[in-house]
Amino acid sequence: MAVAFVFPGQGSQTVGMGKALAANFMTARQVFDEVDAALGAKLSGLIFEGPIETLTLTENAQPALMAVSLAAIRVLEAEAGLDLKRDAQFVAGHSLGEYSALAASGAFTVADTARLLRTRGKAMQKAVPVGVGAMAALIGLEFDAAAAVAAEAAQGQVCQAANDNGGGQVVVSGDKAAVERAVDIAKAKGAKRAMLLTVSAPFHCALMQPAAEVMADALAKVAIKAPVVPVVANVLAKPIQTPDEIVRALVAQVTGTVRWRESVAFMAQAGVTTFYEIGAGKVLSGLIKRIADGATTSAVGTPDDIAAFKAAK
Repeated sequence: MAVAFVFPGQGSQTVGMGKALAANFMTARQVFDEVDAALGAKLSGLIFEGPIETLTLTENAQPALMAVSLAAIRVLEAEAGLDLKRDAQFVAGHSLGEYSALAASGAFTVADTARLLRTRGKAMQKAVPVGVGAMAALIGLEFDAAAAVAAEAAQGQVCQAANDNGGGQVVVSGDKAAVERAVDIAKAKGAKRAMLLTVSAPFHCALMQPAAEVMADALAKVAIKAPVVPVVANVLAKPIQTPDEIVRALVAQVTGTVRWRESVAFMAQAGVTTFYEIGAGKVLSGLIKRIADGATTSAVGTPDDIAAFKAAK
C-alpha cells in the first residue's frame, strides 16, 4: 500500500481552521508561533478568529493554509510517529499547497515558506488591477475541450486553462472579457455549468508574469534543501527533487496550469492507493476520488482526524 500526502490550496480556508490542533498539541502551537514570528504579525489570531474577509485576502490565505497544513503534519510526526521519508511515496499540493508540500518534506523552513507565501500572495494581487482579470469554472468539459474553449475565447486577450482539477472540472483564467466569452462558449459546447468565480485576481495565467518575476527573485534568496520525499510538481505532473528543479517549477507555476488531474494520475499509476489530505477542508479528497479509481482518501485537520490516523496505523 503506497501512500501520498497532499496539501490544499486557496479556497479551503475557514475561520477557526487549526484552532483545535493548537489547543490540543504543543507541536501545532509551535508552528503557528513560528509563522507569526516570521511574518511579524499575529496571523494565527486571524486564522482562529477571523474575520473571513481578511483571512480570504490572498496575502493572508496563502500563508494561513500552509500554517494549518504544517501544524497538522508536525502533530502526525509527534503523536502518530509519521516519518514522511519512510511512510510516503510522494507529496504534492494544489497551487500554494505545493509550498506546504515542500515545507513538509524539508525543502524549506516553515518561516521561509510563510514569508514566500506572503510575498507570493501580495505579488499575485498586485500583478493585475482588481476588475481587469477573472477566473471561471467550466464543469462537465474535459481538459482538452476546456483548453480549446479558452483559446477560442481569447481573441487577442489572455484566456487559458489555469487549473485542471479532474472529474471534468477545469478553471480558466485571464482578461475579464475573454473569460466571460469562455463561459458563453463553454455553455454552447455542452458544459454542465460555467460560472465566474469570486476571486481577487486571475491566477495561473500569463497576466501573472510580474508575480512570477517577484517569486524568481524571492526564491533566489532562500536556502532550499532536497526534499526527503519526491514532490510531484503542479506544472510538470511529475516529481522534482533538486533545489534547481524546485525553483524552476515554482516560478513556472505562477503563470502555468495546475495539472492536478495528471499529478494524481501519476501518483496512482506509480502505485499510490491511499491519499491523506493534510490541513484545511476536504476539497482535494473529493477531486482525487474522481481521478483515481479505488483510491482511499482521508482528511487530517482536527484532533479527531489525528486519533483516526493513529488508530489506522
